[in-house]
Amino acid sequence: MGKNKLKKFAEMETFSNVFQCGARDMNRMQTAQADGSPVKHEMAGCWGERYFKNTNPIVLELGCGRGEYTVGLAMRYPHKNFIGVDIKGARMWAGAKEAELKGLRNVAFLRTNIEVITSFFAAGEVDEIWITFCDPQMKKATKRLTSTWFMQRYQQIMKPIGVIHLKTDSPFLYRYTTEMLRLNPYPLLCSTADLYGETEENERLQDARALQTHYEKQWLDRGLTIKYLEWQLTPLSQLEEPTIEIEKDTYRSYGRNYNSPQ
Repeated sequence: MGKNKLKKFAEMETFSNVFQCGARDMNRMQTAQADGSPVKHEMAGCWGERYFKNTNPIVLELGCGRGEYTVGLAMRYPHKNFIGVDIKGARMWAGAKEAELKGLRNVAFLRTNIEVITSFFAAGEVDEIWITFCDPQMKKATKRLTSTWFMQRYQQIMKPIGVIHLKTDSPFLYRYTTEMLRLNPYPLLCSTADLYGETEENERLQDARALQTHYEKQWLDRGLTIKYLEWQLTPLSQLEEPTIEIEKDTYRSYGRNYNSPQ
């Protein structure tokens, strides 16, 4: 591991806005989840009281990467609380550092596997989820953050009319999620295959356009369209997983050191 990463990991330990889950605890949570008796983290049900010190809505960004979307949302909506979730601590460091420097008290970061997200939140504790430019996981459906496997877990921690937002460059993930929503009667609030080419104007599209991540700028530089879906996660007892064949994406991401043209 490089010295720069080690330095970031050490600094992360000093940030008051970062909560980290060790490998041993994650393994314990995964085992308990598989047994049907999930283990709850000490912060579950207590984020508003113990960290944010208010009762404002809680919004998660899953797969937050560098955390720029989490920080941007927190600045745009000061009366909401935002938690960026990712397993990559060296990337998360950038957002956590920025939030600390700016004194943003409505921002936190949680370093853990998203597979055990139910261990960190109580029933009805989460109001919204943003999924921004995640890996489409074309080989295994249960790893897709918009799969029914994950919907079942989100239902356990979200309010009955909680809202999920998906921004993606991936035609595969957009088509898959659209099919998932067709099969399962979650109320669809907004859908577009070309966010910035959409001629319709409404508040939902404006919010989705308001911020751009590092990876979103990469895709736009390459002439790719950005897809956006927004739906309500009303409680459903049974979910149907899509089985249709979907054409795989044919392009790959730039390397991590790529810088978007100014």
